Amino acid sequence: MTVTVSLPDEILLQDSDEVSRMVLEQVALDGFKSGQLTTAQVRRILGFESRLEVYDFLAAHGVPWVDYSVEDAERERALLKKVLP
Repeated sequence: MTVTVSLPDEILLQDSDEVSRMVLEQVALDGFKSGQLTTAQVRRILGFESRLEVYDFLAAHGVPWVDYSVEDAERERALLKKVLP
């Protein structure tokens, strides 16, 4: 699908391909942060070859890609205490 966005001329002081990439990256970041996009969808949108590239991209933008809460860690810690002497 192609989406066309109109921006004021003063914003387009950069190369239009660079602006397009910046907008696409922001859409991918916002979509991932909101839960609307998966890492696989981000990979396809941005044309990355591997999941590792997605993880690097997310990390570079300060977006955690691991869905692991404090409660998850506490549950695992309690389980390990039971299992390990």
